[in-house]
Amino acid sequence: MPDQDRRSKIAFLGFGEAAGAIVAGWRQVGLSVDISAFDIKTNDQNLAPETAARCAALDVVSASSLRDALKYAEAVFCLVTADQALVAATSAAPHLAKGAFYFDCNSCSPGTKRSAAVQMAIANATYVDVAIMSPIHPGLHRSPLLLSGECAKMGAAYLTELNMNPDIIEGDIGSAASVKMIRSVMVKGMEALTAECMLAAEKANVSGQIIQSLDRSYPEFGWMRRSTYNFGRMMEHGVRRAAEMLEAAKTIEQLGLDNAMSKSIIKWQQTIGDLELDPGPEDFHHRAELILDKLEEKTNGPK
Repeated sequence: MPDQDRRSKIAFLGFGEAAGAIVAGWRQVGLSVDISAFDIKTNDQNLAPETAARCAALDVVSASSLRDALKYAEAVFCLVTADQALVAATSAAPHLAKGAFYFDCNSCSPGTKRSAAVQMAIANATYVDVAIMSPIHPGLHRSPLLLSGECAKMGAAYLTELNMNPDIIEGDIGSAASVKMIRSVMVKGMEALTAECMLAAEKANVSGQIIQSLDRSYPEFGWMRRSTYNFGRMMEHGVRRAAEMLEAAKTIEQLGLDNAMSKSIIKWQQTIGDLELDPGPEDFHHRAELILDKLEEKTNGPK
């Protein structure tokens, strides 16, 4: 077990898939740095063992409190669900050392990022707006990052020392978030369109014909492979993606545009995520039938 009293150089707020992947990448390349983490799941007796085990496997101190995780950190990576990003920043600010980096890697709106930055300014911490621009696997710590804000260059230099892959977009805090959020409308929207189209096709027993027709129109897309993948992403991460899309919808609204599409994406992501299904093998019909059967069960009760 890691030493609970060890003075950790880096701290993570939230230690789920993304945080674990980043640390795993560091460990693979031999980066030896003391790391602590605090995850709200440690307050849930059913979820705490999983978080503790993930930390132990990566030689990370699983702190019992937010204060303990942050008190020695020179850099903090915040990777919580989008709806908790501002809560995490507000809670963390009083415990940060003066000048400590606060890398806000959460998928949330520019407005939420700017509100979090205000909390860091009060604490005299160094806030950096960070957008993770690809799935965290297989890139791990080398996944592309987009940074913005007046401290972006300082942050990029620090991340480069950690063998990470930062890039900078000119602009104020929220610029990186804007790229991430607006891009999400397309990425998560394609998943939602897949669900509505392909589930309907499967239920109507015409999925083969639909895929053949789409392949003729867009032969480079690989509709069956992509649809199978999209089903899996929504089954595993739909709830988290719905929270992200709520922030995307806020972004569109803040730009003075109609966000009806984003709201519909939220509904599909949440609906499939709430089913809590294991995607199983990478098989289009298997995944489609799993989703359809569970949706019918929720509507009409068990068969």
